[in-house]
Amino acid sequence: MNTFAESVAEKYRLLVSWLNYLQSPFLLFLRVYFFWQLFQTGQGKLSNIGKISEFFASLGIPLPTLNAYFIGSLECFGGLLLIAGLASRPLALLIVISMIVAYLTADLEAVTKLFSIPPYPHQFFKAAPFPFLLAALIILAFGPGKISIDAAIAKWFDQKRGSRSSQRESRDTSD
Repeated sequence: MNTFAESVAEKYRLLVSWLNYLQSPFLLFLRVYFFWQLFQTGQGKLSNIGKISEFFASLGIPLPTLNAYFIGSLECFGGLLLIAGLASRPLALLIVISMIVAYLTADLEAVTKLFSIPPYPHQFFKAAPFPFLLAALIILAFGPGKISIDAAIAKWFDQKRGSRSSQRESRDTSD
């Protein structure tokens, strides 16, 4: 006889299994929405490299022109690769690092007031790097999802490995 608790637990498991189907579409939406914006930001940096280099120099960033090209390229091309879901976790890590540097150089006041009495912490969440930092942290933690090139490559490698092990097993049994 099913108890009430067992019935609730079964319904909960069913709900969770249905909601798990939303993970990959959500991660795809997140990648497309936020990293398209990052791509456009990087494109803007690369097309105005002189201004970006001057801005980086004013912040005291060493090698401002080289860093402007690096960050612009990371945002532009890394954004496109993240949309496609290729090399997602390494790129997400680089984006996280660059957004932390952006906070510590261009939005340091937002960081210092993060743990202050409200309403000051809101500065941190309204700063330009925040949505990119959050999206990159989510991709870094959970991966790009099943709707990505990374997932297709992993599936392909798993199939290759599976066919090799089944070939070995058939050779072992035939000997």
